[in-house]
Amino acid sequence: MKREISIAFQTDKTPSQYIALAQLVDQYDFDAVSVYCDAPFHPSYGPLLLMAPHLSRARIGPAAVSPSRITPIDMAAETALLSQVAKAGVYLGISRGAWLRDHGMTELPLQAIRESVEIVRYMLSGESSGYTGQIFQIAPHVRAPYPLPDSPIPIMIGTWGRKLCAIAGEIADEVKVGGSANPDIVPVIRSYIAEGERNAKREIGAVGIALGAVTVVDDDREQARAAARRSVALYLPVVAPLDSTVQVEPELIERLRQHASLNEYDLAASLISDDLLNRFAFAGNAHDLIQHAEHIFAAGAQRIEFGTPHGLIPQNGIRIIGEKVIPALKS
Repeated sequence: MKREISIAFQTDKTPSQYIALAQLVDQYDFDAVSVYCDAPFHPSYGPLLLMAPHLSRARIGPAAVSPSRITPIDMAAETALLSQVAKAGVYLGISRGAWLRDHGMTELPLQAIRESVEIVRYMLSGESSGYTGQIFQIAPHVRAPYPLPDSPIPIMIGTWGRKLCAIAGEIADEVKVGGSANPDIVPVIRSYIAEGERNAKREIGAVGIALGAVTVVDDDREQARAAARRSVALYLPVVAPLDSTVQVEPELIERLRQHASLNEYDLAASLISDDLLNRFAFAGNAHDLIQHAEHIFAAGAQRIEFGTPHGLIPQNGIRIIGEKVIPALKS
């Protein structure tokens, strides 16, 4: 089984910073480079367009856009444009999104994900027969007026849920479990995906699984793990209840949520045990990351995505991943 390593960035940077990070990442054997699409940060495609000319071997894409924020017809148009400048290919990640109500957006039903994938494929194939869905409709005369990609664009669906995993099993190329570094969740997700693969008469295992989470790596492992605890504290109240293999007391979740809402990240970090940290982050020195990733690959994942902030100093973390972690995992 092929092992893939990717890296993901938060979209909170200046144009020159996006370019510098792309140039640094391109020195190493990453298979993919992703950027998030969390509100109120930059939507994904601007940063990706800045980074693309400087990435020669990694495919690029958003992980992941929500139809609550970017309409499917715009997903198609932006992906087509990105494909014109990406040197090693693009992919499209789609998810329902998080914290939508906090930012004035409405969470759409799961059907919107299915229809988004169908519309993107419809537009990028050059069709013009129209589309009629439960959520979205396109008039028959509408067609893509821009250059189309030379080949089909791989679709990744971001989810933890059984129903959306099953949809992904029918229509997607990959499922990403965002915010997880837990090997135990991989067979659970695999069983959910298989429901859809069977429904669509696809080969079981046709859809890949990726795990991605906060990453902090440094030669000083204790400082790295302390920093990771602070980073994880923001989203742990969101993702921990989604993991059926981890038992977290509701009281702990509520305390973490309260501390995070008040920007009390040191207090929140003090509540996160070593075991909990290892389920939801990649943290420590290079040896820690290599061992952790080996367990995830052994569980059946095809791709691991090391997420922001990467290190105590981000650039140093990227270098450690590129120079020590990737060679060990791909040897």
